[in-house]
Amino acid sequence: MRAGIAVIGSANVDFIIKVERLPDVGETVTGGEFLQAYGGKGANQAVAAARAGAQTTFVTCLGEDVYAPIMLDNFRRDNIVTDRILRLPNFATGSALIMVDRSGQNFISVAPGANYALEPRYVDDCFDLIRQSAMLVMQMEIPVSTTLRILELAARSGIPVLFNYAPAHTHEIPVSSQMHGLIVNENEASQLTGLPVETLGQASRAAKMLLAKGPQFVVLTLGAAGAYAASADLQAHIPTFKVMPVDTTAAGDVFCGALAVALVEGKPLLQAVQFANAASALSVTRMGAQPSIPQRAAIEAFLQSAGPAV
Repeated sequence: MRAGIAVIGSANVDFIIKVERLPDVGETVTGGEFLQAYGGKGANQAVAAARAGAQTTFVTCLGEDVYAPIMLDNFRRDNIVTDRILRLPNFATGSALIMVDRSGQNFISVAPGANYALEPRYVDDCFDLIRQSAMLVMQMEIPVSTTLRILELAARSGIPVLFNYAPAHTHEIPVSSQMHGLIVNENEASQLTGLPVETLGQASRAAKMLLAKGPQFVVLTLGAAGAYAASADLQAHIPTFKVMPVDTTAAGDVFCGALAVALVEGKPLLQAVQFANAASALSVTRMGAQPSIPQRAAIEAFLQSAGPAV
């Protein structure tokens, strides 16, 4: 039996200000509340997978600064295997500036720092980990050359990749059969297909177009509308759960990490998406990226007690 989930990707220090409303260009909005937390799409997905119950290894690069030891300690408290995390001198750990309004919507700007030093030669050194993993989870916050190399190594080893095409800042990485599962939001789906994705019908068309490019399944995350899943034998809208949002930061990352766990455990795609929806819904009720990520017991209790999805 293969080992657990390996997440390869970014790690950031998050500097968050919660404001009444997001500013317009050139405008200053005062009276905010400040929070410093930890995030990065890769790190968030690793923490989400670990808290959802998977044996999880995280591959990333951190700088030699005051934040790196704290981040490593946090990962270890979540029982994440950290021996593939590289610390690099002369680099700053990645940073994100986040503004969140009273409805939970956000603006995010990222300085990649050490994340962009995760070069292909380093993932070559992790080939043994890739071959032993039950699933790889990836995103788009590391160099394109590294991402392409990981997909190549995973395909060579027959290891499924859950690929979160986010943020969709480049088309140098084609959607293909090297991605066992593809996860995108409405904007990313629109960028990849050239289609508007504003209704369920449009989501269905975009999902089918992406599925035709080679993945075994495609999931479009639709925010408060839930998710749309497509595979050879499934075309379904999966509603989310009604909650009061506080901060939507990392909701998509939580979805990806929880989905990977459910799939590795053998849950069918529909059930796996429902599990991921529950984890994501819980996360938006709390501030911060990693502070908001729920534990497995909380996800299961929520699924048992929550009202019907809406």
